[in-house]
Formats: sequence, structure tokens, C-alpha cells
Amino acid sequence: MNEEYDVIVLGTGLTECILSGIMSVKGKKVLHMDRNSYYGGDSASITPLEDLYKRFSLPGTPPESMGKGRDWNVDLIPKFLMANGQLVRMLLITQVTRYLDFKVIEGSFVYKKGSIYKVPSTETEALASSLMGLFEKRRFRKFLVFVANFDENDPKTMEGVDPNKTTMREVYKKFDLGQDVIDFTGHAIALYRTDDYLDQPCLDTINRIKLYSESLARYGKSPYLYPLYGLGELPQGFARLSAIYGGTYMLNKPIEEIIVENGKIVGVKSEGEIARCKQLICDPSYIMDRAKVVGKVIRVICILSHPIKNTSDSNSCQIIIPQNQVNRKHDIYVCMISYAHNVAAQGKYIAIASTTVETNDPEKEIKPALDLLEPIEQKFVSISDLYAPTDLGTDSQIFISRSYDATTHFETTCDDIKDIYKRMTGTDFDFAEMERKKNDIFGDGGDQ
Repeated sequence: MNEEYDVIVLGTGLTECILSGIMSVKGKKVLHMDRNSYYGGDSASITPLEDLYKRFSLPGTPPESMGKGRDWNVDLIPKFLMANGQLVRMLLITQVTRYLDFKVIEGSFVYKKGSIYKVPSTETEALASSLMGLFEKRRFRKFLVFVANFDENDPKTMEGVDPNKTTMREVYKKFDLGQDVIDFTGHAIALYRTDDYLDQPCLDTINRIKLYSESLARYGKSPYLYPLYGLGELPQGFARLSAIYGGTYMLNKPIEEIIVENGKIVGVKSEGEIARCKQLICDPSYIMDRAKVVGKVIRVICILSHPIKNTSDSNSCQIIIPQNQVNRKHDIYVCMISYAHNVAAQGKYIAIASTTVETNDPEKEIKPALDLLEPIEQKFVSISDLYAPTDLGTDSQIFISRSYDATTHFETTCDDIKDIYKRMTGTDFDFAEMERKKNDIFGDGGDQ
């Protein structure tokens, strides 16, 4: 343990494990420690079901109707992967896909005036959707064609829209789209959490809509993927990657002190020994005096014996409740998985509702989502602080991840990973460079 490392990583959340893997691939000497005895940190999958009852201090044990405790793998922070998104690219390039099996999520839905509807994101779906009237459908179809053809390097495709100046509000106006259509486009397709994006330049939104459509085109049912046996498999996959490239892992290691001299990280003390390092990556729980609370998230894990109503009996789905529909500032998210993903006993479903807390009564805020899930057999409620670093690591070389937000996809997590990477290395994260490094070790073959 009394050794010198390039990078020490504390915590085995997904962000930390991916960065550990990336730094190992880059040839850095990495030591990865966690005070817990399991992978995943805040984003762990809990098994057996008895452990979930204990974790939430529920009295008694799960009823027999819930099957064997070992059949359950319940994510504390549920998220799906966009089929064409950044995390899937990271998994493919690093070949962590060899350790994982994915299933496509069966449907993506949006809430409007108390009911849920399939999110239309192709021209055919737009014309068939009951979300819109006939004329609205035609205008929306024209808008989708415009987005699909839009190329920021080809003015002919822009129809007078300046990608860096025209706001998204102006683009919606150009196609004469109504408020309900703006709601589901911005929140269920472009996946914004608030309406702040409306007055920003439109390029980011256009790219987000393209990402959704391209992800959907890959598998057809929805743009989302989910790993069999739960999200806990993801950090373990990246931990294996780090180990292949020489990274050292130590679970169940109490962290006694983070040693800083002259404002700069020099090492970490555990069980009386000091491991020295040039850079430190950690989640906020390891170094609270360099992070601040930036909000709260409520998550309610619900066990059901039925699929959610009006989702065509899907074994898995996402539902987004846009903030305007329920007079809020932030969207409410529901994601559901089931026995089909090896995370629940036969015939059982796990639905998880989450949102950013806005009032002193978070459970009331999430009620519109819970109403969609009734009847609920058992629920587990958590309210967590969201942390962001106050120290960006420029001088201290301590790089702290952000807490996982209320969204049900990994795009914001990947943005955080790329941001930390840039602060650590001074360069943008380059997918192509990772591809080359990986080929040096594995050759060009692989399970792509």
C-alpha cells in the first residue's frame, strides 16, 4: 500500500469506475478504493430483497408473495442507456460490452392531461399519434424532417435558421408548434429537465432530438437499453477493464485521511498506511468540505405485480411527466423494469419515480407519478441531497464527481465524466483516441 500512484480513485459509483478504467487505458497507474464491500456506491443494485428492506429500515421481511429474495436486484438510482448515446460508445470502445447483456426498453411514454401516450419520434409515429390533432401532426412531421436533414455545415439544410443564434423558441414558432407538442419534444425527446433551453441557441436541442431518433432507429421499440441483472453490472465491468490495464482494486477499505500539502493532494491514508498520488478522483461523500448541496432528489422505488396501465403491457418503459403538465419547474420521471431483466421475481415489476424536490412536501410532488402505478405492493422512499464540487481541482488536483440527478438516462453522468477528464488532462475526451489505445491491447477484433 505504501506506493506511489498516478491516480487514486475513491468510491465505486459508475462515474468513478469509468474514469478509473479510462485512466488505466491511458497508461496511468491507478489505485481504486471503496469503504463499502460492494460495487456501485450510491448507484448500487441491492440484492437480496431483504437487504433493501433493511436499507430503508422497513420492519419485518418481504412477504412470501414476493418470491425468493435472491431473485431481486434493485437499483437505488435507476437509469437507462441511450442506444446511440455517450455511455454506449464508451462501453463499445472499451469492450466492457463483453461482460454485459442488454435488453431494449419496450416503450417511451409522455404524460398529458392525466393520461400517458407513446412518444412519437418518427414521421410515421407522428402521423399515427393520438397526442396531436391532424394539422398539428403535419406541422410536427415537417419539423422532424427539418431536424433530420439539419447539418450545421450545410446552409442549404438550415432553412434560414442560424444554429448558434436562433433560439429553440423561434424554431418551434417557425413550425407553428403548440404548447403540448413543445412540452413532449423538449422533455420526452430532447430530454431537458426544465424549460431554460427555449431561449438558448437551437443547435444543442437539434442534436439531442437527432440522438433520440438515431437511438430509436437502432432497435425500434424505444431509444433506451438496460443491462440484465441491473445497473450494478456497469461499474463492475469498468472495474474489470481497469484491472486488465493494471489497476489495483481494494473494497472494504476505510479511508482515514485525504492528505493535502500546500493546497495539493499528496495521498490517502487507510488503516495506518499512506498511498501517495498525483491526482485524486472521488465522489462527494469522501470530501464533503469541497462540495456543496445544489438541490435534493426524491426517489420512490415501487414493487408492482402488474405492468403500468396504458403501456401496452410493456415489461419495461419510461414515462416522462413534463413540468408544465403538473405546474412544476422540473419534470417527473418514471422508469420500469421487471422479471424480464433478471432484477425481480417472476411476474413482478419495479417502477421507480424520481424528481427534483421543489417544496417541503416531496412525497406530494411525486404523487402524479405514483398515481400511474397503482396498486403498489411496497414502496421505498428516499430523499437525497445533490452535491456538486466547489473545488474544480485545478490547483488541488482533487476531482470530485457530481451526484446522480433525477433523470432516467446517463447523458448527464457522461457529461460529468467528460468534464472531469478535461480538468484532469487539459484535453477533451476523445472517443477515437480511446479506440486506438484499446486496439493496441486487444487488436482490432472484439464484440462490437
